[in-house]
Amino acid sequence: MNISYDPKEDILVIEFSPGKIVRDISLNWNVNVGLTDQGVGEIIILDAKESGFFPVKVEKSATVA
Repeated sequence: MNISYDPKEDILVIEFSPGKIVRDISLNWNVNVGLTDQGVGEIIILDAKESGFFPVKVEKSATVA
């Protein structure tokens, strides 16, 4: 996974898979999901800081027994 942020444009890109994007789905005006043949490849968020998505918060996940 790779996370990058462009402060000048206020764009957050979260890349899950480096595969080729074969379909884009817009969840709303500023959130776009790029799908690969294997599933979600990336999420792009416009106006990320202004919308409260940046800085990214990573919380501790639950322990699997």
